[in-house]
Amino acid sequence: MNLFPFEITHVLNRNLKVLEKNIWKTFDLYKVAKEANPTKIFLKNNEEIQFVQLFNETNEIVVTPCKEASSSISFTKLMNTVETFGHVIIQDNGKYIGYVNATAILKQIMNTYKKMEAYFKTVLQTIDSSCTAIDSNQNVLIWTEGAERIFSVKQEDIIGKKITDFFAPERLEVLKSLTEGSSVTNSQHHAREDLVVMINSNPVYLNKEVIGAVVSETNITSQIRLHNELSNTTEKLFNLEKEVNKLMPSEDPFVAIKGNSNILKKTISMTRKAATTNTNILIYGESGVGKELFAKAVHNIREGQNAPFVPINCGAIPSTLFESEIFGYEKGAFSGADQKGKKGKVELAKGGTLFLDEIGEMPLDMQVKILRLLQEKKFFSVGGTKEKEVDFRVVAATNRNLKKLVEEGKFREDLYYRLNVVNIEIPPLRSRPEDVIELTHYFLYEISIKYNRPIYGISQAVMQALLQHDWPGNIRELKNGIERLVVFSENGEIKVEDLPFEISGTKSTSGKQLPYFTEYDNRALSERLEEVEKEIILKQLEKENGNKLACAKTLQITRATLYNRINKLGLDV
Repeated sequence: MNLFPFEITHVLNRNLKVLEKNIWKTFDLYKVAKEANPTKIFLKNNEEIQFVQLFNETNEIVVTPCKEASSSISFTKLMNTVETFGHVIIQDNGKYIGYVNATAILKQIMNTYKKMEAYFKTVLQTIDSSCTAIDSNQNVLIWTEGAERIFSVKQEDIIGKKITDFFAPERLEVLKSLTEGSSVTNSQHHAREDLVVMINSNPVYLNKEVIGAVVSETNITSQIRLHNELSNTTEKLFNLEKEVNKLMPSEDPFVAIKGNSNILKKTISMTRKAATTNTNILIYGESGVGKELFAKAVHNIREGQNAPFVPINCGAIPSTLFESEIFGYEKGAFSGADQKGKKGKVELAKGGTLFLDEIGEMPLDMQVKILRLLQEKKFFSVGGTKEKEVDFRVVAATNRNLKKLVEEGKFREDLYYRLNVVNIEIPPLRSRPEDVIELTHYFLYEISIKYNRPIYGISQAVMQALLQHDWPGNIRELKNGIERLVVFSENGEIKVEDLPFEISGTKSTSGKQLPYFTEYDNRALSERLEEVEKEIILKQLEKENGNKLACAKTLQITRATLYNRINKLGLDV
């Protein structure tokens, strides 16, 4: 990395005069050089260039060979040439534009050094984390304010002294970098019994030899302590959910996924087939389409009733806590930690499903460890020395293009192929507008009960706007929009002006005609919606072999409501 790119103008002296052979032979060189001073005189004889040096004290001149070079010459090559010849004359497009000598080179090196030193000091004063540098003799060269705060050792007390005078050698990761040339990236490290840090450590190389080492550390003790409390609560909730699930009757694993569009049915069918095997499944889909619902459906199909389903949002866990969250930690890892230790998500998923949500956000350094886990089903807890073995199935999900991330070097190719055995893409809501009607009625019913605000109907204008909206946030956005409509409803009526988007900004989906209707259909919206509602009820009754109680349960309405809708729509069932 070149912080200060070299340009020939940085060292070029343009004060020169070049005399051709047929001219300078007739001149008194001493007189010419003295009259031209401080302009430097160069003599050109065919392909040879010579520098004329004037000594005023002795009234002598000395002519020495010099070298001609292009203006595009690199700094390293220029420096070596100056070291050999003393002066280098620079030409550009066949014209001499100046010369370079050792004095100019030294000034440039000194100027660059001062710039580097200024930036270096400012960086050390700016960074908040601890940064330490030691030389080959283990003497401390750099000790930042962040290091003072974490380790309670003043800069003036430690600079120039051996780091082992202040810390036990076995707790110094920087010594391994110095003696073994090893590097560490984003690793949890117990600097003291009561201190856990996130550490990065690298050896310093010069001419392929290690001359020192640098380590940076961030104190994450308090983060782990706070995260512990949340983890314990999460585990209790998880165990409670397992107990509740034991009491729930078995049902269609896809019952929570609402919609009857052909494209959604096809996706459910593919998912159902894939779930009959233990293969890794990768679910693609935009934010809000319900990737976790599909993952849970896969889990319910291929796992036992009491098997755990453990979700991990790879984009929500801080990188500093990722390893302990996934793999857990051993008891007594640091002061204030749970004395029983903590199980990681992997161990909790034993005998069940590990759901890696937003897998595209997983840090690269963790991808290596996850790959090994998936290959060998073995892992080490943080601070542990005993390898643990687990058996689980994996479902991953993402809203990003993993193949593109692989090409950009942001996602490991081997992990991508390990996860991408079977991939399923959940269609966005804009590609299945017929599901908007069913979802709208479902959310209206659910949310009106939640807020105890009965809704007596939905106007044509509101439904038309919902059908034509593009839904970039998919089902989550629709649910939030319906909740807003219910919150602002008055006397059981929802209004167009309460929609969370501008109606003028809506557009038809992909320019296609809405399902069920033709361009020649001039009926009122209420009549068309009734037709759609009829089809939904008839199809569901057909699925349930005419069982109205089962039909009402699937549609998330009461049996009385179903009978009322059947009578109002004039269905003969």
